[in-house]
Formats: sequence, structure tokens, C-alpha cells
Amino acid sequence: MTTDERIEKLTERHEALTQTVELMAAENQQRDRRLGEIMEGIARLLHVAEIHEQRIERLEE
Repeated sequence: MTTDERIEKLTERHEALTQTVELMAAENQQRDRRLGEIMEGIARLLHVAEIHEQRIERLEE
């Protein structure tokens, strides 16, 4: 294998690795966005649960 062939092969590998890293970064952004949405939903559910708990406590009094 010549030096040029080796360089070409390394360049191809580098390009493939770059694409893989870019895909992983995009997936991580989507995951982070979705996780943020889930956390917001949990916070809203917690708030509703607290309101219901307060109503129950008032009714029990």
C-alpha cells in the first residue's frame, strides 16, 4: 500500500468518524430536549398533586 493510499484510507476513516460524531451530537440534542420536556411534565404533575393534596386536607378539616 502506497503512502497516498494510506492517506486516502485515513481520510475516509476520518470522514466516517466525523459523520458519526455529528450524528451522536444531534441525537444527544434531541435526547436533551425530550428530557427537558419530560422534566417539565413531571413538575406540572407534581404541582397538580400538591393542589389536590391541599384540597383533600381542607375537605378533611
